[in-house]
Amino acid sequence: MPRAGVTSERLVQAAADLADEVGFANVTVSALARGFGVRDASLYSHVGNAQELRQRVAVLALAELADRVAAALAGRAGKDALVAFANAYRDYAKDHPGRYAAMQVPLPPEVAATSAAGRHSEMTRAILRGYDLPEPAQTDAVRLLHSTFHGYTSLEAAGGFSHTPRDTDASWSRTLEALHVLLSHWPPP
Repeated sequence: MPRAGVTSERLVQAAADLADEVGFANVTVSALARGFGVRDASLYSHVGNAQELRQRVAVLALAELADRVAAALAGRAGKDALVAFANAYRDYAKDHPGRYAAMQVPLPPEVAATSAAGRHSEMTRAILRGYDLPEPAQTDAVRLLHSTFHGYTSLEAAGGFSHTPRDTDASWSRTLEALHVLLSHWPPP
């Protein structure tokens, strides 16, 4: 019988919080059980295994980021939308490093289909409508944006820019300006 106070939702939220505190790779069922004051076995009535727990943290993080990006995009278009999306993405990665790491976990197709991953794609494509990119350029641009945002935030989090005196916010701003110029002048096939 499930222990009072432990629910699937609370378990996933606790795992996400723990991921932000100690790193996603360090989230274990044992650590969560200790946090709830129960035995490991008590948690398995709420989650099938550690892999499922990791996937559920990823799904939670995808939804949180989608909500944050949607709020940032409201009423914006063109370059303003691009910058709002990018800043919301980067801020989420900074504010929630463990959750952000969880989003990199490959999800089975049936889990991905019910997650907020589709919302991310839709919002990115909505930004790109302001640049009037036809297919397949739009798909290429979606991949470029994701690669740039993920690459920059990952390198920044790992201290990859610490060896230069240039402020990372200044470089980020110039990166977004460069993306805007590229999207405005997308090269023909």
